[in-house]
Amino acid sequence: MDEENLNSLRCVNPKLKELRFNDEGIITHSSEEQNEVEESVGKYFTYFRNRCHAEGELFELPKLNRKIHTTFLKRGLIHLSKSYECLDASRPWLCYWILHALELLDEHVSDDLSSQVAQFLGKCQCPDGGFAGGPGQAAHLAPTYAAVNALCILGTEEAYNVIHRERLYSFLKRMKSADGAFKMHEGGEVDIRGAYCAASAARLTNIVTDELFDGTPEWITSCQTYEGGFGGCPGMEAHGGYSFCGLAALTIMGHAKLCNLENLLRWTANRQMRFEGGFQGRTNKLVDGCYSFWQGGAFPLIHMVLSQEHDSCLSADRWMFDYKALQEYILVCCQYPGGGLIDKPGKPSDFYHTCYCLSGLSVAQHFGGGNIAHLHVLGHPDNELKPTHPVFNICIDAVVHANFYFNKLPLPTDV
Repeated sequence: MDEENLNSLRCVNPKLKELRFNDEGIITHSSEEQNEVEESVGKYFTYFRNRCHAEGELFELPKLNRKIHTTFLKRGLIHLSKSYECLDASRPWLCYWILHALELLDEHVSDDLSSQVAQFLGKCQCPDGGFAGGPGQAAHLAPTYAAVNALCILGTEEAYNVIHRERLYSFLKRMKSADGAFKMHEGGEVDIRGAYCAASAARLTNIVTDELFDGTPEWITSCQTYEGGFGGCPGMEAHGGYSFCGLAALTIMGHAKLCNLENLLRWTANRQMRFEGGFQGRTNKLVDGCYSFWQGGAFPLIHMVLSQEHDSCLSADRWMFDYKALQEYILVCCQYPGGGLIDKPGKPSDFYHTCYCLSGLSVAQHFGGGNIAHLHVLGHPDNELKPTHPVFNICIDAVVHANFYFNKLPLPTDV
């Protein structure tokens, strides 16, 4: 790496330390935790800087360790250790996290393995519609979203045909509340995740009707807080995951302008940590690699809507956050040596964080959904990932193929 490119890296800038957290002499548990995280992140930045300056060594850094991550992911798709028993009710999620991470890395899944995954997800589909967290369990909107996404990533006719659209529509209608909200399962909690999971699954499979989402945009908008982000339901604290769900669901329904986008933009932009470069999920919380997507994924959606009204005020080729700082945090601090990506230094890798760290990295690289003129890949050229769709968080080509297949099919009738 030449000196000019090296100096362009944020994490080797000696002035970066000026962005460290200042507790102003008031020590709290939160301030102590923040300082500990910055210490660990700072050590990673220092190690990286020393490697870059090492005499006689030529690096195109930072570099995404694609091979070890691919091995980690493919191993998990075939066999999971006993430590994953606690996720027995999240098995479609495991399929989705692994498959999406692999598609971002542009790694092929064999036809035999693809068929096995599709057949397994078929066993998770419930007789009355929707998907459960595992065979024999109750239908739930969260694994329904994950299963539909996973099957669309597989993109085969066998995978598409697993989804019983009429029963899925019936399940979504049963989860709908009178006020437009969605409960996660029969007798379950009502929160903004339900609206997003329902909207995403319905849009991908072409079962959206006016009746299904009547009142839903208004209910979602009522979840926006004074901070600017969205809470899980009206009156709750703004949160990155809920905010993405609210904005993405409104975007699917064509009603993103119902919420206050300027306030949402300000709140989301302020969640990027000055020193670490990654995002926190809530105000006064720690950085976490998964919010690289939950927060980072909101920017292309906000940009898309605002650009329709304020084109002259928006940059033509940049997101509204520090895309380079986010890529540095992910590549320097979030790659686990044994494969997979992590929350923050000191944490173990898992499929959830691997999926959402890579999703956030893809968002930071691709402005305009893969337009080569707006590609910003930090470090080694091989770091480039496939562009992810910021609404559904599966790759754009998977969305296109699913739309081509399902949009030819008629809307389901009431059952």
